[in-house]
Amino acid sequence: SSGINAEYGAGPSWEGRSGIHTHMTNTRITDPEIIEQRYPVIVDQFSLRVGSGGQGVRRGGDGLERRLRFRRPQTLCCLTERRSTAPYGMNGGGDGQKGLNLLERRKGQIINLGSKCAIDVDPGDVFVLRTPGGGGWGGEEQASESETAPKRKRLDVRGSVAEYKRLQESA
Repeated sequence: SSGINAEYGAGPSWEGRSGIHTHMTNTRITDPEIIEQRYPVIVDQFSLRVGSGGQGVRRGGDGLERRLRFRRPQTLCCLTERRSTAPYGMNGGGDGQKGLNLLERRKGQIINLGSKCAIDVDPGDVFVLRTPGGGGWGGEEQASESETAPKRKRLDVRGSVAEYKRLQESA
């Protein structure tokens, strides 16, 4: 079992994050090499779904696309969300794209699996997992306000407590 990464929506002062775990604890994404070592699959693709995040003054994060090719008969189980309802934008920002789970049978048939499923697969079948994009933040009204608002100093923390303190004291 592997965590399914997604995205993070945008907000008033931040852009959405792409291809990350959101609102999950005690999990992390499994490296493609480990997935191939532990499970009878080949990771054909693992990439960002560029443009899947919602539009706005601040863009929502992009989701991911993962393609897994099965090497032996097995049962595929999915437990996902945001396949029928798009992640919504806030304050006039655009919705992110919905996710999609497909099974491409080796003989050419393509099946939309929906958000939750358990289905038997054969060698050569490909599971296509497209995670949703995050919602954008802010429409035209917020865009004009952000152009006239005074610019605030941006905090650039690099993980060091000493550097954070130095930036705080220099403000």
